Amino acid sequence: MGTPASQAGEYIRLLMLVNDVSLRGLIPNELAKGFGFFQSKPSSAFSPVAVTPDELGSAWQDFKVHLPLLSELNGQLFGKPNAGVDMTFNFAQLVAHAAKTRHLSAGAIIGSGTVSNKQGTGHGSAISEGGLGYSCIAEVRMIETIRDGKPSTGFMQFGDSIKIDMLDAQGASIFGSIEQQVVAYTEPQTESYAE
Repeated sequence: MGTPASQAGEYIRLLMLVNDVSLRGLIPNELAKGFGFFQSKPSSAFSPVAVTPDELGSAWQDFKVHLPLLSELNGQLFGKPNAGVDMTFNFAQLVAHAAKTRHLSAGAIIGSGTVSNKQGTGHGSAISEGGLGYSCIAEVRMIETIRDGKPSTGFMQFGDSIKIDMLDAQGASIFGSIEQQVVAYTEPQTESYAE
């Protein structure tokens, strides 16, 4: 607790990828109640592998991972922004902020937020337009609204899939990929036992 950012980086032991899901349709009503995100932020998915910072070699600089984060939406490249470029706060700063008023125990997970790169006019552009794309559907919808007056990219629906990965210089997956599909919830069946 109270570790400054200048020292917090030495406590970073492992790095991994996370898919931090937001249920956008639930957010407005939940925030209006003043309770904050709870139902609109379901469980996150993590990559199957975590690596030590030294395993990233020169890609780990200034407590940032300087590699493209690859996102495929329904098998099509959706984004490849560099995770270290345009990162407002590095991981040492994020750890220091989280530890300002509490002790962080071993295994505490600190997320960086959405990976995004400023391009051209100060905001991202789609892969199809020669840009680096996006890591968040809400971000592309905001850009479309600014540019076109309304969003044209829909949120994920049942059957849609997402794949998130990061590759080393030789093209091998560093963390293993996160692969998920949106499926309808099926209530678990309860078993009844005859007496």
